[in-house]
Parts: sequence; structure tokens; C-alpha cells
Amino acid sequence: MKAKLAALLVGTGLLLAARPLVAHHAFAAEFDADKPITLTGTVTKIQWTNPHAWFYIDVKDETGTVTNWGLEMGSPNGLMRSGWTRNSMKLGEVVTVEASRAKNGSNSANAKAVTLKSTGQRLFAASSQQP
Repeated sequence: MKAKLAALLVGTGLLLAARPLVAHHAFAAEFDADKPITLTGTVTKIQWTNPHAWFYIDVKDETGTVTNWGLEMGSPNGLMRSGWTRNSMKLGEVVTVEASRAKNGSNSANAKAVTLKSTGQRLFAASSQQP
């Protein structure tokens, strides 16, 4: 009985450990390197999560319409190796983002670099895009 319980627990643990791997994707599966976009907007949300960090900005177009964009970056570890800290970008801050658009046409993109308006600092976003 103990052996069956141990096997069940090990099997469940392996399934739970594999779950994040299923969510991970290659850059080319979701984003189009041939569709670069530059966005300037106000940071509304920041998520430092694995396997990719995300942040969201409100972008105002020429007619005054505001659209919220989701921007994927590299992993938190990759971002820290690129000079980021959890406090590099703050809610309410204006940023300019160089990115590649999502293939599905949604308001999301994979960020390559982020420039902070407050300091002029340009940080690379640890993108998974291959050169």
C-alpha cells in the first residue's frame, strides 16, 4: 500500500513539474520578427514570472484612443543578467518599447528593448528572438 502511494505521489509530482514546460513556447511560434513595432505608453501592470516576464502599457493613438498592450520579455533571471531589477520599471512610468508583433494580430508583442522616459536608460528585454 505504501509503495502504491509513493508511486502515485511521485507520478503526480512529475506531472506538476512538467506543467510549466507545456506553457513555454518558441519565439517563432507566437511572434513575427518581420513585423517590428515601436510603442510608447504608460506602464499599467508588471508580472515577474517564469518562464517569461510580462508588462502592460496603455498606448494612446493619434485619435486619443487608448489600447492596452501586453509585452513579453525574457525570464526574470535573463532580465537580471541584462541589468534589470524588479524596480527598473515602475507602474505609471512612460516607456518606449521596440518589439515584434504577435502573429495572431492581438495587442501583444515580444519586447526587444525598453527605454525608460524618466532616465533615458535603454534596457534589453532578454528576448528569445534569434538574431
